[in-house]
Order: sequence, then C-alpha cells, then structure tokens
Amino acid sequence: MDLQHWLGRATEAIQEWADGFGPYQPHASLAVDDERFAAAFHEFTGRLGDNYPFFHPRYAGQMLKPPHPAAVVGYLTAMLINPNNHALDGGPATARMEREVVAQLAAMFGYDTHLGHLTTSGTIANLEALFVARELHPGQGVAHSADAHYTHGRMCHVLGMRGHPVPTDERGRMRLDALEDVLRGGEVGTVVLTTGTTGLGAVDPVHQALDLRERYGVRLHVDAAYGGFFTLLAGADGPEGIPAEPWRAVARCDSVVIDPHKHGLQPYGCGAVLFRDPEVGRFYLHDSPYTYFTSSELHLGEISLECSRAGAAAAALWLTFQLLPPTPAGLGRVLAAGRRAALRWSDLITASEVLELYQRPELDIVSYFPQVEPATLSGVDTASARVLADGMDSADPVFLSTLRADHEAFTARHPKLTADADGARILRSVLMKPESEHHVEHVHSRVEQLARTQSRGSSPARLLRSQ
Repeated sequence: MDLQHWLGRATEAIQEWADGFGPYQPHASLAVDDERFAAAFHEFTGRLGDNYPFFHPRYAGQMLKPPHPAAVVGYLTAMLINPNNHALDGGPATARMEREVVAQLAAMFGYDTHLGHLTTSGTIANLEALFVARELHPGQGVAHSADAHYTHGRMCHVLGMRGHPVPTDERGRMRLDALEDVLRGGEVGTVVLTTGTTGLGAVDPVHQALDLRERYGVRLHVDAAYGGFFTLLAGADGPEGIPAEPWRAVARCDSVVIDPHKHGLQPYGCGAVLFRDPEVGRFYLHDSPYTYFTSSELHLGEISLECSRAGAAAAALWLTFQLLPPTPAGLGRVLAAGRRAALRWSDLITASEVLELYQRPELDIVSYFPQVEPATLSGVDTASARVLADGMDSADPVFLSTLRADHEAFTARHPKLTADADGARILRSVLMKPESEHHVEHVHSRVEQLARTQSRGSSPARLLRSQ
C-alpha cells in the first residue's frame, strides 16, 4: 500500500468531517509560522536519525519493528480527532472498535465469554490481571517462572503481594514439580504461566498446569504479551507449526495478556488484558460524576484501571485486523515467516564451525554464542560482547542483542563449558519481521565473519583483560 497516498487521504477525510460543523477561527496563541517550524522540524528529524534500523532485516536484536502501514494510517487518522477511550463520551466510534478487536482477540484464544480492553502496555495489562487476582485471593501470593518477565515481581511489590519465583527446566520452562512444591504451602492464590518468555521464547506447559489449579484451587493467568499471537500456529502443518496443547489450554485459564504492539503489527503502546469471567468487572467499580453520561452502555473506563487511553490505538488495531485478522490465514502467515527464519538460522548455527546454538527456538527467538578455546563462560561472555559491538560498528552492520545466562542454566545445556564465572552473555536475535526469512543467510554469514575475526585477532583471555 502507498503510505503517503493514504496519509494524504487521512487528512482529507478528517477535514471533510470537520467542515460539517461549520467554520471557526483558530486562536492566535497556537499559530506557528512555517519558517520556525521548518527549523524545529529539521533538528527533530536529524535527532531521529540516532536510532537503530528496526525496519531492516539486518536488525536482528530486540523485539522491535515498525508498525504495519495500515496501523500507521489508522492511528494518525484517528489521532487527528484525538478520541479518549475511557468513556463513550470521549470516543464513541473508537470505543466500538476497541470492543470489536478485543472480541477478536478473545476468539483467537478460544474464550467463549470475556471481559477485556486494550491497555498501554503488557505491564499495565499484567498489573490489572494481578489486581483482580489479589481481590479474588486476598492475602495470597503469586507464583511465576523464574524466567518470566520481571514485571511480575515488580507488580507483586506494587500490589503488596508476595512473589514466588519457580525454577525452570533445561529449556527455560516452568518446572511443574517445583511449582507444586510451592503450592503445597498454601500461600499462593495465582499462578502466572508464560507463553513465550522475552529472553528465550520458552512456552510454559499450560495444559499440564490445569490439574494443579483443580488440586490447589489457584487462579491461572497467562502472560502471552510476547508470544500470544503464536497461538495461530498451534498444530499447523509444516515446519512453522508448534505444539498445540499449551495454546489450546489458554481457553481454560482465568485471564490472559497479549501485546499487539509486538506481533500484532501495532505502534507502541498497545497491550490487552482478557478475563474469561465477565463478573470480575465488579472489582473495577468506581464513581466518576462527570463521565459516563451519554450512554447507559458499559464504558471501557468502568472495566479498566487506566483512565485516559488513546482511541487511536484501537483505531489502528481495528484497521489492521480488517486486512490482517488474527487468524491462521491472516496474521498467522506473518508469524510463520519469522518462525521459519528462526528454524533456518538455528540449522545454520548447528552446522557452523564458529557458532553454537544455546537452545533450539520454540518461537522466533534464536539464542547462540561464539565457540571459544578454552571453552569457558568468561570466554563466551567476552566473545559475545565483542561480536555485538563489532557488528554495530561494521561497514556492513548487523544488529544483535545479548542475554545473560547464569552458570547453572548455561552448563545444564552445555556441560562441556567450564563455569569459571557466575554467568555469561550469549547472543540473542528476535526474528519478528517476516522479511528476516529472506535475509537470514546474510545475517548468519556476517555473524560468522565477526566471530572468526574476533577469534583471530585475540584470544578470549586477552579480550577479557582488554575490556
């Protein structure tokens, strides 16, 4: 689609709508002449150049990419009106859009009934889910994977709940035997299961945790902020298919969080929280004497901890879902490309003489490290840091990220390494962009070149002393 054309049409459409209300005189206090704006805009665009190329497949670092052009057009068009989805008074059209996209997300997870809304982030969405969990299980804590996002420990602190980190297995998934040990103490009311950790993309065994809920009476919350849209590939044919059981089990869990600003192709910030039981809306009850007066329908602000929220975020997601719905034939095709790219790269790394796979990807996150001699954690740490830095500074750059693995997790996967440090950085690449499928061989080749260059130029021991 021609982005410039549709952005032009956006301003025309909103101007036509505005003209229907009659002329008015803009206030002089808001006037800015073109010359002053041009100078500010020149500095502004210059400063934006201090960014990494998130749009390009040579950027294979963090979970960052630009939104889909449809989302850009949808967001900017609605932003010209600037609706507030807190109340129907502030955004009647975009509030209806929000309800529609939330219903699509609920259907994607298999919820027959639901209560939910968009949020500004997965962090806020998880806060809301844990807030409801606290109200349902007062005085009890939250168990979550030790590899879960740090937001859970942080939100437990905010809510005055005790967090219980649970050890993970050799793939980074929550150990259910260790979880049951925690649950036997009777101090936990809610278990957080992660479908796609932000470090390695590990998927907790949600389906196996269902029995523990029945046995111990706990609430199950699924943090699918990163991996949620991969449910579209659950049980799919072909190499991109992933085991269906954990994803099908989400439909039986009490709440789930997902971030459309990741695999949903949206701009920041766009998260979402969904509850299977609409009755939890009672915990949001509050009185606001100057809102909620134009309609007897439920206002989104009456089921949200946040107040003002951008209606433009709902508009962007709605327009995107009209073109790429959250179905296997819609967004599923986008995720499948990144998944295939991750599997292809893991195969290339497995065959490499200078790189080693940390673990095979479950979703689209690839983890690996340079081979070093002697094979020590300190050597891996130094070599990974050097490849990261040299890749960004190269004339043919490649942008990666690193993940710190503690010595127990590392040696459980690679026992041949000598644990001469408490942990080591490994290289980590998130292949969220479908274009990565066509570029992964080049990125792999560049990383191999960087690994060979650093190994020729200096031994790991000398590299360590030079840092």
